[in-house]
Amino acid sequence: MNKDFLEAITALCKEKGISEEIIIDALEGGLVSAYKKNFNNAQNVEVDINTEKGAIKVYAKKRVVEEVSNDAEEISLEDAQKLKKKSKLDDEIKIEVTPKNFARVAATNAKQIITQRIREAEKGIIFSEFTEKTGQIVAGRIERIERGNVYVDIGKIEAYLPVNEQPIGEEYRVGDMIKCYVSDVRNGIKGTSILVSRTHPGLVRKLFETEVPEIADGIVEIKNIAREAGSRTKIAVYSTDPDIDAQGACIGPKGLRVQNIGDELRDEKIDIVKWSEDPAEYIAASLSPAKVLSTVINEEDSSAKVTVPEYQLSLAIGKSGQNVRLAARLTGWKIDISAE
Repeated sequence: MNKDFLEAITALCKEKGISEEIIIDALEGGLVSAYKKNFNNAQNVEVDINTEKGAIKVYAKKRVVEEVSNDAEEISLEDAQKLKKKSKLDDEIKIEVTPKNFARVAATNAKQIITQRIREAEKGIIFSEFTEKTGQIVAGRIERIERGNVYVDIGKIEAYLPVNEQPIGEEYRVGDMIKCYVSDVRNGIKGTSILVSRTHPGLVRKLFETEVPEIADGIVEIKNIAREAGSRTKIAVYSTDPDIDAQGACIGPKGLRVQNIGDELRDEKIDIVKWSEDPAEYIAASLSPAKVLSTVINEEDSSAKVTVPEYQLSLAIGKSGQNVRLAARLTGWKIDISAE
């Protein structure tokens, strides 16, 4: 085999980030099939490629027996000892059977074998890489839109953003840059498919982790998120350092941090709620921006009766009940609101 060809394989493996051994092993296996097809289908053979010298050799593997019943797979002890003096019964010996024109056969089959193996290896690398990104954010450019489904170029592969993972009211255009949450990675017959979401609460969580250093450092914790994508999100936060205001850290100087996140979510409203171990205090905070006068807790059925000023009743309930609905999901308590 041409040494330049083997050097080209080395360069290609480096470019693709694939082990050279994987390609050589695949090439050796493929050439075994080529040998059997073109020369001797019955023999049990292996192909050895010397990458330093560029030499290809074919070896027939035979078991040493007293009486030969199958010439293709067996060799007598007497004949084996002529080849290798220390041979004994049941040993496996290798006999070189490289045909004179095998280099031509190798050259004919090598390109197809290498191309197929590199394609398979790349699929494996992509699957492994993006499996690790499940639950993370990826950024990409919208490449095409088909029947409302959006396909996003995220580098080595195209991510799939289906209609049911898109917030109501969000509009997309080819060429736009967007951030998405990797919700699932699948490896199928057609290769790796990346399912992404713009509605998943995890998108909000990861955006806050990226934007707020105190969250990334573990000083501020996100306790829970309740979201109606495209409309409103409530996020409960808590500070492990009494000198750090969790809400203030998330809002940022002049509201810049939460504004950046809101911009990414296409102006989705975000309520940052202070988490508390006291259910009454937590429930009252969760109904922000409404002001709560009193909260009566019933632990038996995890319910709470909340009283608000009469002029704040509609604000506490929210449009179509959204504010109280999100507060209930955020806290895990059933909430009944009445006016003072």
